[in-house]
Parts: sequence; C-alpha cells; structure tokens
Amino acid sequence: MPNLSALEIDPQAAAQAYRDRIVGPVRGVLPEPVVKSIEEQLSGACTTEIAAFDEFTALLIDSALTEGYEHIIFDTAPTGHTIRLLQLPGAWSGFLEEGKGDASCLGPLSGLEKQRTQYNDAVASLANPRRTRLVLVARAQRATLREAARTHEELAAIGLSQQYLVINGVLPSSEAAQDELAAAICAREQAALAAMPDVLKSLPRDQVALKPFSLVGLDALCRLLGDATVTPEASLVALPSALNAPSLSALVDDIAADGHGLVMLMGKGGVGKTTLAAAVAVELAHRGLSVHLTTSDPAANLTDTLAGTLANLTVSRIDPHAETDRYRQHVLATKGAQLDAAGRALLEEDLRSPCTEEIAVFQAFSRVIREAGKIFVVMDTAPTGHTLLLLDATGAYHREVARQMGSTSVHYTTPMMMLQDPKQTKVLIVTLAETTPVLEAANLQADLRRAGIEPWAWVINNSIAASAPRSRLLRQRAYSELPEINAIATWYAKRYAVVPLLKNEPVGVDRLLELAAGNWALSERV
Repeated sequence: MPNLSALEIDPQAAAQAYRDRIVGPVRGVLPEPVVKSIEEQLSGACTTEIAAFDEFTALLIDSALTEGYEHIIFDTAPTGHTIRLLQLPGAWSGFLEEGKGDASCLGPLSGLEKQRTQYNDAVASLANPRRTRLVLVARAQRATLREAARTHEELAAIGLSQQYLVINGVLPSSEAAQDELAAAICAREQAALAAMPDVLKSLPRDQVALKPFSLVGLDALCRLLGDATVTPEASLVALPSALNAPSLSALVDDIAADGHGLVMLMGKGGVGKTTLAAAVAVELAHRGLSVHLTTSDPAANLTDTLAGTLANLTVSRIDPHAETDRYRQHVLATKGAQLDAAGRALLEEDLRSPCTEEIAVFQAFSRVIREAGKIFVVMDTAPTGHTLLLLDATGAYHREVARQMGSTSVHYTTPMMMLQDPKQTKVLIVTLAETTPVLEAANLQADLRRAGIEPWAWVINNSIAASAPRSRLLRQRAYSELPEINAIATWYAKRYAVVPLLKNEPVGVDRLLELAAGNWALSERV
C-alpha cells in the first residue's frame, strides 16, 4: 500500500553476508587451512546473532536505510530473545572498548571493530525517549502480564524508559451473555487485568478487542483498530459437533511406552509451549515415571504454571546468566589455574565476550539432554528463532567432534546425534489453528528437517473449534480454524493432537493432569 515499505531481516542470509565480508578479502591470500579455520569459527550461532544484530543496529541510526522515513516500526522477536538483542549494543561496546584479546569467538569479532561507532550510536538511540518508543504487547492473562512486567523492568534497567503497553485480543464483554465459555474467558481476563503488576499500571495503556476474523491481509489489518464486527450470519456458522481429532492423552500414551527419552516442545512465542510441556511432564510423573521438566526459554516460568509439586518430577531452568557465570568460573579454575598473572588476565578478558553465553547455554543444554538416556526429560524450549540458534551451536559442535575423531573406530555420541535419533528424542511442534502460527510452524519443521531432526508430532493448542462455542464471535473464530486444522492433519503432521480452549486456565498440577488426560471433555467442554 502507499507510504509503506517492509523489510524482513533473514538471520541466515545476514550471517552469510557477514561471513563473505570477513572471509572474502583473505581468500586466496592466506593458506587454505587458515581460511577454513576462520570459516569454522564463523559457522556458529554467535555469528548469526552478531550478523542479525548488525542489520538491527543499522536501522536504529541515521543512515541511507532510514532516510526519508518518518517512522521505523520493529516487530521484534519474542521477549527473551529481544532482551538479549537490546542488551547487545552495550555489551559489545563495552567489550570492544576494553579490547577483545584472544576471544573465544575471535572469528565473529574480527568484523566488529569497524562497528564500534554504530554500536555506540545504537545505544544512544535506544535510550533516547525522543527517538525510541517501546511498546509492550501482552494478552489479558496473568502469566503474560507477569512476563511483561519483568520485561519492563529489564528494559528500563538498560535505559529504555519510554514504554507503552497494549493489551491485545481482549474478548468483548458483550459476548459473555451468549456462552458459558465466553463468560468464563471474560471473567478470567478481567481478573487478570485487575491483578496487573503495579509497574504496568503506571504505563500508558491501550486495549485491542479480539476480532472475529483472521488478521491476515491488508483489509484485515486495516480493520484491526476499528470496532469489532460480528456478521449476523455468525450464529448460523456450521461447526462440527466434534472434531474427532486425537487428544493430547493419546500422544502421552505413546511417549510413556518408551520408558524414557527426550521430549522437546518447540514453536513460536505465545502458543502455550510452557503449559503443554508442564502437562506432559506431570502426566508422565503421575504414572510413576521419573521426569525432569526444564526450560531454555528466558521468559518462561514453570513454577507459576505448576503452582505445586509432584512426586517423580524435578523442575529446572537453564538460566543464561547463571550458566555463563558457572562456565567462567570453571574455565578460570581449570585452564586459568595453570596461567601466570598476565595469561589469566587475558583469559578473563576472553570470558567477558558476550559469545561466552552461547557456549555456556549449549553446555547446560547438553548436560540436560544426556539425562534422557535413563529418565524422561521434557524441555520447554525458547521461541523458534532462539531455539534454532541453539541447534546451530549443537550442529557446529557435532561437526567439530566428527572432524577431530576422523575415521577412528572409537564410539561417540554428540548431542546432535541424540536429537536426530527418533528412539531417543520426540519433538512436538506447538501451534495455534491460525494462518501465521501454522506457517511459522511449517517453516520450523523444514528447518528441523534440514538439521536431520524429524518432528514427531504437532499439537494444536487453545482450539476454539474444539470447544464448540455458542458465542457468535467465537463461532466465527472457530470456523476460520477448520481449514488450518485440516491442513495440519492432511499435509504437515505425521501425527497430531488438538487441545481445546478451556473455561479455566490450566494452572496447577490438578488442572494440568486434567488437560493431559483429556478429562476436560467431562468438566469443561461446553
């Protein structure tokens, strides 16, 4: 449409351009083994993050890319990844100011020195309330509002004080009289808004109503901020009395039959991975199986979701900050113990590199998944982009081990080999029955297959169609879900399950057990 330009930053393409920019000038000049070594250093997730970050900072400052535009609007990655991204300008600026030394990510860093001015300008631009406005978007749910509050505080701590809040997808109260499900959702949302953390109540706030139509295409987007319109024919929308789709309990039966293994739930932010991971874990533990439930999502809070304890269930979180500190202390206590003062100072400088976090998180990830040889490990992963960076690091480690082992007959197993083995790992792709989440889930599946990882099942979460609503607005939403559910069942998934939108939020061990066992069909379905 007129006056609008759009750009999607492709991290992989940005990383390749970054590698070409660094390796190109030395190709044919340096010996081939040296060039290959540089390329290997540039193959990890750290390079991908830096390259995407370069694209991001270029758009934050005055440049040919932004000249002539009155507004630049960023749709950022989910919370955890975005906070990491917004912290990078300060982290890299400080690291470059001190001198990079013999850094563990020396390859990626070799292209950073020239960017020092750009990074400093990016820091200033982000912190300038006259130039940058940050809009937090949340649903009217207790968990997402708590996450928004944590995000607000973390961003304020790095100087982003100009913040606003939008509560998206709020069900209009006019629907409550038509339907028990709609009434329960309205009550739940209003209670969440009333209990909103105080730090959010002080922010300028707007509210956007849930729309009866799918938000795809210019026409739909232009109608987003207007009044919700429900067509008179909505009450006549033909919905099946039952979807006859497989339930989550059927998937859990198949998972439990193996006795142990790694179960990874993947998908974009906001699809409910944390809830479903917790539901699968508590059901396996309820059956007497040993389970370790963990998350690599910086924004997730499994403790809030479980709201209790259960025998046979251990819960943990891969905290990037804690893991990075543990890794640094370990390296200093082992490698650093044999160094003189000058050598130790150089090592400490190396370990201050932001790329150290990549190594530390990967090591924690590797430790956790190795437990799956004896027990069940259920992992609530970070949103798609962050998880793919972690898998990228896993693949780079596998290639390096394979190169070092050569043709030796010694048996070895890398974390990537475990992820690629369907007998050891089951990947569940979580999505919503909406156009964009399904397309993003399909792209995730393609990325996993390129890495040699075959998804085991898809889970369609919070399905309105599976809840048989009577509200006119919800019936229209339910009707639009049917083609997406059919596409997943027909084209995308080898096996799948559908989880309905429930009257009561699935928080707490008892409700999670009901969700996993399918007992919602008796107690909550309208």
